[in-house]
Amino acid sequence: MFSFSSSGLLLLSFVSLALGQTYTKCQPLNTTCPPDDALGTSHDFNFNSSTVLAQGFDTTIGEVGYGDNGLEFTISKKGDMPTVVSNFYIFWGSVSVVMRAAKGQGIISTIVLLSDDLDEVDWEMMGGNATTAESNYFGKGNTTTYDRALYHPVNSDISDNFHNYTTHWTSDQLQWWIDGNLVRTLQYGDALGGRNYPQTPMTVRMGIWAGGDSSEDPYTIEWAGGLTNYNDGPFTMYVQSATVTDFSNGKQYAYGDHSGSWQSIQTIAGNSTIKDTLNAPPPLTLAQKWNNLSSGTKIAIYASAGGGGALLFAALLFVCIRQRRKGRQERDAYNAKIEAEREEAYRDQIQLREKGLGGWNKKEYESQGEDALGGWGGEHVAPGTKVDGDGISPVYHSPASPGLRSPVPGRARTMSPGPLVAPQPQRAWNGSPQQGSFASYGGQRSPQSPNFPLASPQGPPQGYGNGYGNGGGYGNARGGYQRF
Repeated sequence: MFSFSSSGLLLLSFVSLALGQTYTKCQPLNTTCPPDDALGTSHDFNFNSSTVLAQGFDTTIGEVGYGDNGLEFTISKKGDMPTVVSNFYIFWGSVSVVMRAAKGQGIISTIVLLSDDLDEVDWEMMGGNATTAESNYFGKGNTTTYDRALYHPVNSDISDNFHNYTTHWTSDQLQWWIDGNLVRTLQYGDALGGRNYPQTPMTVRMGIWAGGDSSEDPYTIEWAGGLTNYNDGPFTMYVQSATVTDFSNGKQYAYGDHSGSWQSIQTIAGNSTIKDTLNAPPPLTLAQKWNNLSSGTKIAIYASAGGGGALLFAALLFVCIRQRRKGRQERDAYNAKIEAEREEAYRDQIQLREKGLGGWNKKEYESQGEDALGGWGGEHVAPGTKVDGDGISPVYHSPASPGLRSPVPGRARTMSPGPLVAPQPQRAWNGSPQQGSFASYGGQRSPQSPNFPLASPQGPPQGYGNGYGNGGGYGNARGGYQRF
C-alpha cells in the first residue's frame, strides 16, 4: 500500500494510517506461528444481504455498512478507515472484486492481498483521480524503494461506476486485470530475483483510508493527491461482490521455517472448515420448510392451530360475558340511584304541602303574632290590599314587571294547591340511552334514567301567573313539579 508518487519522489520513511490495514498478528520470519486456515475452494461472495460478509470476513477496523450497492466503507471524520479481512488464506489463487471507488481528495480505496510475513499485492484508487487505478506489490514488507507502483487508465470514472479489479497469482507470475483486460504482469524473477516476489499464504482485505490526512508524511499526502478536507465528506467506497479462488487444497497452511520462501510452506491435508461453512446450502425458507413436512405433521399442526383458535375464541367469549355482566350491574346501580332521587323528591313535595304556602306551618305558628307569620298575617300589607280571614294571599306578579309585588285591586287571590306528582312506576330499559334527558326539581336539573320520564309539565294554576318566584320552581313551565 506504500507507493511511488506520480512525480517520482521517494517516500523514504513514514508512519501511515495504512499500517492499520497492513499488519500481522504473528511474524513467521521471527517466530513459530500457528497454521493458517485455508479456503481450499472457490467461492462467490455476492454482497446482496448483510449476512454474506460475516460468512467469510471479519470487520477489523471501524464499521462497514450495507445498502443497495452492497458493502459501504465510509470515512466521515478524521481517523475513520473501515476495513474487513478474510477469515481464510489462499496459497496461490485469484481474487476478483467489483468495486466503486470513493470520491474525495486524498481518499484511497483499496483491495489488498497480505500474508503473515507481509508479502503484499495491492489495488489502490485515489479519490482525486477518477480515471486511473494503481497496482503495486511488496515482498516481506520491504519498503527500501517505492518504484514498484504503476498507474493504469480506466475507461470510465472509477468513483461513478463499478469496475472489476482482478489479481491472478501463481508461483511463476502475478497479473493485474481491469474489467477483463490484462494491464500488468510481474514475473517471479523480476522481483529482485524472486526475493521480493509475494509467495506466502495471503488473506484478502478491503478498506478505505485517508492518505491525505494532515497527520501523514508530506510525501504520502502528495502521493494521495493532496490534503483531505473532511467537510467535503462523507466519502464512501462500495463493494458489490468478490470471487475468491484458492489454487491449493487442504485445511491449513504452515510455515516450515523462517525463510519466507514458497517452498517452505506446508499444506496440511484435510477438509477446510471454511470451505464446509461457505459451501453449506443456504438456510431453508419457511415455505421450503413447510413443503418438506410430512402430511401427518401438517395435519397435526392444523389441529393444533384449530385448538389454539378455539381457546382464543373461548377466552374472547368469557371476556365479553364478563363485560356484559359488569355493564348490567352498572345499569342496575344507576337505575336504583335515580329511583332513590325520585322518592326523595316526592317526599319533599309531601313536606311542602304539609307546611302550606310560603313553606311555613300555618297551624303551628299563626297564634304567635304577625312577626312569626313573616308578614303574611295582614299587618304589613300595602294600602288597598284586601286580606282574608286567614291572612294575605301571595301577591300576583305582573308579567310586565316580574319580581315586583303589585297588589291586585279587590280581594287578594289565594292559590289552590296543585296536585301531587306521584313517582312513576319503573319501566324496563330498552338499552338506548336518550341523550339530554333531564327532570327538573325546584328549577334544578338532574339526570333522568333512559326511558323513565317524569311527570309531564303542568301549566301554571289558575290565578298563579307565569311562575311565582321565577327560577324557584313554582309552576315552572319547564317541566318541574308544582309547589303549594
